[in-house]
Amino acid sequence: MKEFQLIEQFFKNKGQKRRDVMLGIGDDCALVQPADGKVIAISCDTLVEGVHFFADMPAHALGYKSLAVNLSDLAAMGAEPAWMTLALSLPDVNQQWLADFSSGLFEAAEYYGVALVGGDTTRGPRCINVTINGQVPKGKALKRSGAKIGDWVFVTGSLGDSALGLDMLRNKQVIKPEHKEYLLNRHYYPTPRVLAGQALRGLASSAIDLSDGLVSDLSHILKASNVGAVIDANAIPLSSSLTESVGAEQALAYALTGGEDYELLFTVPEAQRGAIDTALLHAGVKFVKIGQICSGNKIKFTLDGQPFTPEFKGFEHFS
Repeated sequence: MKEFQLIEQFFKNKGQKRRDVMLGIGDDCALVQPADGKVIAISCDTLVEGVHFFADMPAHALGYKSLAVNLSDLAAMGAEPAWMTLALSLPDVNQQWLADFSSGLFEAAEYYGVALVGGDTTRGPRCINVTINGQVPKGKALKRSGAKIGDWVFVTGSLGDSALGLDMLRNKQVIKPEHKEYLLNRHYYPTPRVLAGQALRGLASSAIDLSDGLVSDLSHILKASNVGAVIDANAIPLSSSLTESVGAEQALAYALTGGEDYELLFTVPEAQRGAIDTALLHAGVKFVKIGQICSGNKIKFTLDGQPFTPEFKGFEHFS
């Protein structure tokens, strides 16, 4: 199977159809028409075999996750998903792998309303690069730079599950059978909080998605906003699967630094606290207050009411 046969069979005319796509796969460029009064939000993520996923990762899960991690970036900006391109590097043409990969990719694309409008395929080490485009009303995008002293810090969902799922795959943790499927799915099939991000427009003062761990990603907000934060470690949401598998202390370490949760971390002014409950109720996502923005430029932790200094850091490429 050659390149254009591969594209024709597995990717062209598949998935979501959108009226704002003037010209999709098959030309030198795609043509899309943004809605009036909206700006385009663009994000790109690369997944490299051996760095971001194991060679034996199920292709369906890899296809799904390749898009989901990009959708999480749009969620953090309050953007509505619209179009994507896919650059795919493969060592060979495995038709079953491609069928499963494209099935997972388009499952996520259909659910979140994303159209594949172009991309590239080439021979090489297995690598997936997705560029996602979304739309957000002009002046309404959530940013990292808006947190103010006194704002409250919130997170959605629960933290640390994906990192434990990864360590399970690495054979670094022995997990009880009743928790394996949940933890593996949290790693393979993250849930980008797209509706929650849109619901936070006009309410949250800043936001970021949790891809590198709470410590690292909160630090990005603090740096961009030139503020500090006090975080109550007891308030950080942990699943029963996580705590029952590794105990409270190690569960907290996973939550603070594990990464790949793809939940939202956001700050909210006191005046908007009441509105958050209603806004996120319609998004169908659980969330919890874990701290408050303060002066300075560092994160201070408390545990059981006492100062607490974690002895670990979040993930960073090339560190």
